[in-house]
Amino acid sequence: MNYQHQDVQGNVIDLPQGKVVCIGQNYQDHIAEMQSKTAPEALFFIKPSTALCALQSGITIPQQQGAVHNETELAVLIAKPLKNADIATVIDAIWGYSLALDLTLRDVQAQLKQLGRPWEIAKGFDNACPVAGFVAKAQVSDPQQLDFSLRVNGELRQQANTMLMIRPVYQLISEMSQHFTLLPGDIILTGTPAGVGPLHSGDELQLQLANVLTVNSKVH
Repeated sequence: MNYQHQDVQGNVIDLPQGKVVCIGQNYQDHIAEMQSKTAPEALFFIKPSTALCALQSGITIPQQQGAVHNETELAVLIAKPLKNADIATVIDAIWGYSLALDLTLRDVQAQLKQLGRPWEIAKGFDNACPVAGFVAKAQVSDPQQLDFSLRVNGELRQQANTMLMIRPVYQLISEMSQHFTLLPGDIILTGTPAGVGPLHSGDELQLQLANVLTVNSKVH
């Protein structure tokens, strides 16, 4: 089924299916759990539009490619073009907010890192970015004060508040726009906190964003 941006009521949002621009290493606890090396420069990467799928419709994970890990993230839908944008321009260009999973082939990624190679195939495969319906930005008074969580089979796996981001939402989108032109329909992923782990067929997921979004899904 082709992906289309939707709001939380299931109404189609009149924006094209764009690319997904992501930031890695944006929560200190996740950096620690991954034993990652950090640098002053932001770690940006892109998932293609073909990675997008509707979270509420269920998640299809690759088989025979090792562990597929959850990475729960605040997602931001862009409604206007952004290039070398300042903060005020970024705020004006945002349509709304949601939650997404940055699904990661962890074993594949580890092998590619060891070889010193790019790891797009561990992040950009088909259906690698399940995303829920979007909440209009007018309903979110401050994107830097949002609790969010992931439960897997009823057990809490990830929980954080967006105030813990190393690079806040508006700043990181502004930085992204220095490197990549952001277009209407693009989605920004803002980083994951600690608690990444493997998903398996049959797992039942519940994602919660403050008091504005709850979405249930199942892994196929």
